[in-house]
Amino acid sequence: MKPGPLIYLAAGVIVFLAAGTDRAQSPPVGHATDFTSESYFEPPHEQQVKMRLSGAEASPMPGGLLEVKKLKVETFNTGGKSEVVVKAPQCTYAPIDGVASSPGHLELQTGDGKLRVEGDGFLWRQNESSLTISNHVRTTINADIFSDRKTLP
Repeated sequence: MKPGPLIYLAAGVIVFLAAGTDRAQSPPVGHATDFTSESYFEPPHEQQVKMRLSGAEASPMPGGLLEVKKLKVETFNTGGKSEVVVKAPQCTYAPIDGVASSPGHLELQTGDGKLRVEGDGFLWRQNESSLTISNHVRTTINADIFSDRKTLP
């Protein structure tokens, strides 16, 4: 029996969210443009990037929040291969709480391109490893995702 598609969706989301549980660098205090922040694996892979967060712009907001434009989060395995890429045109990030949200669009894709999830409106609770996509959620699974899996008799 082949694993259900939701197993792969859950695995991709978990990889994305688990990588975010490490605090990379402190958020910018003022306005920042074309920024990148990276977190690394624990030893013995401490030279390998685990997660890269980048954006075109980050602006401080009241209450210690940041408005991030053109957010991109990439996660990697210990061999440096891309696992998940997440993109959002805009979001509000609360660095102290580890929460990002937006009524806007979000796209999540596995590094191999075999799984893609997108929708409008999201809430990411970094500390709880939880991602909720609220509206118009679409999941696309490339048929080849099952080609390298063995089936049971």
